[in-house]
Amino acid sequence: MQLYLPIAELSLNLFMLVGLGGAVGFLSGLFGVGGGFLLTPMLIFSGIPAPVAVASVTGQVVAASTSGALSYWRRGGIDLKLALFLIVSGVCGAFLGVWTFGQLREAGQLDLVISLGYLIFLGSIGSLMLVEAVRSIIKHRQQGNGPPTKLPGKHNWVHGLPMRVRFKRSNLYVSIFPVILIGGSIGFLGSLLGIGGGFILVPALIYLLRVPGSIVIGTSLLQVLAIMAATTILHAVNSQTVDIVLAFTLMTGSVIGAQFGVSAGQYLRGDQLRALLAIIVLAVALRFALSLLLTPSDPFSVAVMTSVGGG
Repeated sequence: MQLYLPIAELSLNLFMLVGLGGAVGFLSGLFGVGGGFLLTPMLIFSGIPAPVAVASVTGQVVAASTSGALSYWRRGGIDLKLALFLIVSGVCGAFLGVWTFGQLREAGQLDLVISLGYLIFLGSIGSLMLVEAVRSIIKHRQQGNGPPTKLPGKHNWVHGLPMRVRFKRSNLYVSIFPVILIGGSIGFLGSLLGIGGGFILVPALIYLLRVPGSIVIGTSLLQVLAIMAATTILHAVNSQTVDIVLAFTLMTGSVIGAQFGVSAGQYLRGDQLRALLAIIVLAVALRFALSLLLTPSDPFSVAVMTSVGGG
């Protein structure tokens, strides 16, 4: 069954789109990420123009994050005060990202920047996550069934920065500067590349701020939800690249998939989840590397140019 997408100006199989949304929603609930880092490339590889894929996926990320965030809210797994700081700074970053998105689109460089951005960020972050997760798994096996290892030290250089704020739910007393920097960066990257940013936010909260594992995923999902909701509105108003039909179809599958992901996440250890997420991230980065290196099947495009000034 073919579904016509008015903004993308092409038709795709309805069940394929719902399946993509469900699969990414499952990953959202499993890892505490928005899933846009995986869905946006899939849509681009399916033939959907990059600007439409980036802008439309933000709506799907909202749906997937909402479903997962509600589950963690009921369990008390969200630090509202920490999430508020991340959201406010993230919205500011999203404004800057949408403006950059428009400038690159007018210059005709948006597709290239999106591909390079995914390759660089996913490749570097995926490699770091995989190395850390493998080390953690090896250490866990060496210790056998002994007590679980804790993160090395409860404090690092971040906790010595000025203007510290107490986050009681996370049992933290840290500077607001790294919190604002993390939130703003996630908002900028999310609006520019169409990613929820959870795969960056979760490690940052764990290893920089030392947010407890029981709090980090729910707080991440709430921040992703708020930032992507703002980004969807900004893209709809400024670039008019949000395909409502595409976004709604993806949402349908993602809401259901997220609930299954939250349940499945209870059966895997944190290091196993990080290793699996790292492998997926690296696979997407590799696919973008191939798309940049291989010669396209149709290297030329035709555009209608209109003359201005009558001559």
